[in-house]
Amino acid sequence: MLPPEALFVLDLLATFVPYVIVTLSLNLEYGFAGVPNFGKTLAVAGGAFMVGLLPGRLLAAFLGVGEGMDYVAQNAFIITAINSRLSSDIALSFGTLLITLVAVVLFGAFLGLIMSAPVARLRMDYLGMTFLAVGEVLLVIGNNYPPLVGGTLGIATPDPFSWASNYSIFSLSGGEMRNLTVTAFMLLMALVVFLYVQRLTHSPLGRVLRAIRDDENSALALGKDARSYRIKVIVFAAAIAAIGGALYAFYTANVVATAYSRVSWTFWPWVMVILGGAANNLGVVVGTFVFVTVRKLIVFYKDIFAPFLPFDVVWLDLILLGLALIIILIYKPGGIIPEKPIDTIRVGPVPGTPGKAGGAEGEVEGKEKGTAKGKRTGLWGRLKPHRPA
Repeated sequence: MLPPEALFVLDLLATFVPYVIVTLSLNLEYGFAGVPNFGKTLAVAGGAFMVGLLPGRLLAAFLGVGEGMDYVAQNAFIITAINSRLSSDIALSFGTLLITLVAVVLFGAFLGLIMSAPVARLRMDYLGMTFLAVGEVLLVIGNNYPPLVGGTLGIATPDPFSWASNYSIFSLSGGEMRNLTVTAFMLLMALVVFLYVQRLTHSPLGRVLRAIRDDENSALALGKDARSYRIKVIVFAAAIAAIGGALYAFYTANVVATAYSRVSWTFWPWVMVILGGAANNLGVVVGTFVFVTVRKLIVFYKDIFAPFLPFDVVWLDLILLGLALIIILIYKPGGIIPEKPIDTIRVGPVPGTPGKAGGAEGEVEGKEKGTAKGKRTGLWGRLKPHRPA
């Protein structure tokens, strides 16, 4: 059995992963493209709702479980029967996981498209207010339409990691092995998302997004369609955020619409991005880890803090994190790790210019003089990467 400290670390990592995936998607929108998406909860809840809607019904039909039963009303019986089959069939478990994640990505991208396409031309302030309103639509449907994900009572989901409880290492219980396996898979997914976003933001597309963010008129003058780029980045970010919501649902093995509020999945990710450093993926990861760790420590040790506080300890994390955000905005507005400039290419003199050692003539001239000056000032001199001053 794991000691309390190890359980704390395991729970910390399992909470950190969905948030870091969501914050990386928000950083892609706000940090690099300047899109103030205050409706992140739409994509996150969409990914979680897809986990509650799709795999259980597909498996029930495939395995012939609960025929003639109402899936929501008899959810506990149906999911128990499904999980008993998944626990003994690893191939079916991984197939269910893969199909669900693909459906989650597609549904998240669809939500991003229908959310952004009609309003992408709006100014940033109006765009942010529109996203804030649109983000509540799916939550209202989830709360008031029980056939979707059980309404306010929620719904249990199939557990594609239940097979891990059949194994044991270091005398761990079945439940601990299951949680350890889920957390390891989530960490792997977070690493994949980080590498993808890192590669995307350092590509030519990332430089175009920064150009549109910094000076949209200049980008338009250079032939860049700001509206289409905004739609693309919102679609990409929504697909990524949906993965975060789906992983959180898989970890908890249930979906409750009230768990995906705008405070938890819109405003907290914004605080994490600002805390870590917008437009810096590593900074966002650090900011997310600091935020989640502080909140978990306060919850874990709340009984120690309670006698010394003149108010209920449940408000301590909100107060401390609010103060930390204010202090960072005043003294370090760039965040813990500020944005870094992009490496560019040094452009030398035009090849063949008289009197210059810039092109092929410069190389010939350098060789004739028996020096390396021609090579240094020729093609290599024009292509040598440097950081702008």
